[in-house]
Amino acid sequence: MKKETVLVLDFGGQYNQLIARRVRDMKVYSELVPCTISAERVKEYAPIGLIFTGGPLSAFSETSPKLDPAIFELGIPVLGICYGMQVTAYVLGGNVESGKTGEYGRVETEYSDHLLFDGVAKTGVSWMSHTDIVSRCPAGFKSIAKTANTVNAAFANDEKRIYGLQFHPEVVHTAQGLDIMRNFVFGVCGASGDWDMKSFVDDQINILRAKLKGKKVLLGLSGGVDSSVCAAILHKAVPEALTCVFVDHGLLRKGEAEEVQNVFGKQFGINLITANAQDIFLKKLRGVKNPEHKRKIIGKQFIKAFEREAKKIGAVNFLAQGTIYPDIVESGAGGSAVIKSHHNVGGLPDRIGFEGVIEPLRDLFKDEVRRVGFELGLPEHIVMRQPFPGPGLGIRIIGNITREKLDILRETDYIYRDEIAKAGLDKEIWQYFTVLTNMRSVGVMGDHRTYDYTVALRAVNSIDAMSADWFKIPYDVLDKCSARIVNEVKKVNRIVYDITSKPPATIEWE
Repeated sequence: MKKETVLVLDFGGQYNQLIARRVRDMKVYSELVPCTISAERVKEYAPIGLIFTGGPLSAFSETSPKLDPAIFELGIPVLGICYGMQVTAYVLGGNVESGKTGEYGRVETEYSDHLLFDGVAKTGVSWMSHTDIVSRCPAGFKSIAKTANTVNAAFANDEKRIYGLQFHPEVVHTAQGLDIMRNFVFGVCGASGDWDMKSFVDDQINILRAKLKGKKVLLGLSGGVDSSVCAAILHKAVPEALTCVFVDHGLLRKGEAEEVQNVFGKQFGINLITANAQDIFLKKLRGVKNPEHKRKIIGKQFIKAFEREAKKIGAVNFLAQGTIYPDIVESGAGGSAVIKSHHNVGGLPDRIGFEGVIEPLRDLFKDEVRRVGFELGLPEHIVMRQPFPGPGLGIRIIGNITREKLDILRETDYIYRDEIAKAGLDKEIWQYFTVLTNMRSVGVMGDHRTYDYTVALRAVNSIDAMSADWFKIPYDVLDKCSARIVNEVKKVNRIVYDITSKPPATIEWE
């Protein structure tokens, strides 16, 4: 049975992934597609509803993204959000212009009696981010919400089931915004809400079995959540076709290489090959300081390591990767701005020596990946393991990488994680790690002057890595971490704590 789908048309706004995410949280499958999609292609998806996202430009600008007008003739319910509302009005003959006063942030909004606002208070705060306004609704549309400065804060054509919201219901700053989205998804589109991770797993297993029948697939298994879940779903679907390669690049945490080999090779019985490539990676990274350059080198060497192992085991048809959606977004795929390259997105050379790439998790956010892991029966300590980047400790050392620096970072990270666990905070913090900065400073130990490294402690809470808040570790725990590190790890004489959220920072320092 074909799953019900809400298509989210991407016009380039900052909350686009969040919109798709909110719909999925309602147990309705959603997929983000380019705003340039044709009406014919939309019909092939057979969606129960369409959502148009926000965007940075003006709907009346010649350079702004438009859409195929025939989409409005398909009879599919439409909800336009911010720019999505404005482009709907513009294409259907309404008037869009720059307002005298922009609205940004929380704005008191008055709602009319309407299905979209069923169960919603008549007045409430909505989150606005616009200067342009719909000054005249298209024929057949009526205003259903207003603010002090915007007479058409929302509009509706109930006959054609086309709606627009000038505000952003997907963000938590809009009071009852998710209720408004539910009213569209369930009240207007008639969703049943029957999509969940079990459905995803079942669908993916069927897809993988059909695609990989009689084929061989090679997966780089790091032991992190993403690659572990990827290995589990492939092992469930095609155990005889799967070979996992664990590349020990020398950029792992203390004891991690042994743990990966024990859990997946011995306990789960996955066909696992360990490739010791520490010397190669360190040689290639010698003297490299630029973080993007480091990421590209690590990604390239990963692929080369896979190719070397593939030649040893014979013909391999596909390369599998644990790519998830935040990796795609931050690497600039689909028109997004490049924030940082991920080794499993930006590091692939043009010719990888395989028929193609298998990425069963590429449309999922981190919390969805964890739910898939539980659905597949992976143990909690694997599924709930804190995220660890593909480039490993290579991007937690600022500047050039050496064996000595890696040893320092491994020990500081081990002590930090040990103290967090002793304090009972390991299940409260989503991700925590140390960073070896490139800064050295004067210190004193005993009666001797030191001139050693500064180590930064990082701890954040997040759901899907798209945003994160820094965690307020109690002072006494920070004190223990600092004391132990400077006393037990040579070449470190100063500890700092990173209290920056994402945005404006990223979770990792590089």
